[in-house]
Amino acid sequence: MPTEDLRTALIDAFVWIGDRGTTADGADRTKWLRQPRIVNDVGAALAALFNESPTVVLGPPTSGYGLGALVAAATGAGFAGAEKGERRYADSDPWLTATTPLDYKGRNMRLGVRKDLLSSSDRVLIVDDWADTGGQLLALQKIVELAGARLVGTAVIVDGLSSNATRRDLGLRSLLHLRELRD
Repeated sequence: MPTEDLRTALIDAFVWIGDRGTTADGADRTKWLRQPRIVNDVGAALAALFNESPTVVLGPPTSGYGLGALVAAATGAGFAGAEKGERRYADSDPWLTATTPLDYKGRNMRLGVRKDLLSSSDRVLIVDDWADTGGQLLALQKIVELAGARLVGTAVIVDGLSSNATRRDLGLRSLLHLRELRD
């Protein structure tokens, strides 16, 4: 599916729920991965936002796992999923961790990736469905830095960031902008 057809399919499969209608908190994007046309094309479309191929795609829990795997498959890269916190299986199990800045609900979250999933020779593309405050994406960027890897950029379906500085820091590119989803 050409990118414009994909963009139309994403918009058509999206609805606002609740009474907020302005943030990812009120966004129902559950139908995106239910649409075979979207599943077939979204990985390649997100990867095509960048000229450089990653060696690993990094996704936050939970939505970044499905999309990240689709992008990894489209690029021939591996996939690494971040976890909330860290799940050490032994004291010697090394993790790379970073804490998010305060999110829109006033919370910090600790994200972690097993150290053996990222190396200094990796080119990392961070992938998620939505950038609202960018907090989780900034924490993942910090984890990439801790690994000594190089960030290719950050690809999302929807850019809802209000901060151009955060967008620039993340090297964020998107298929849609939040304003395209407003009625």
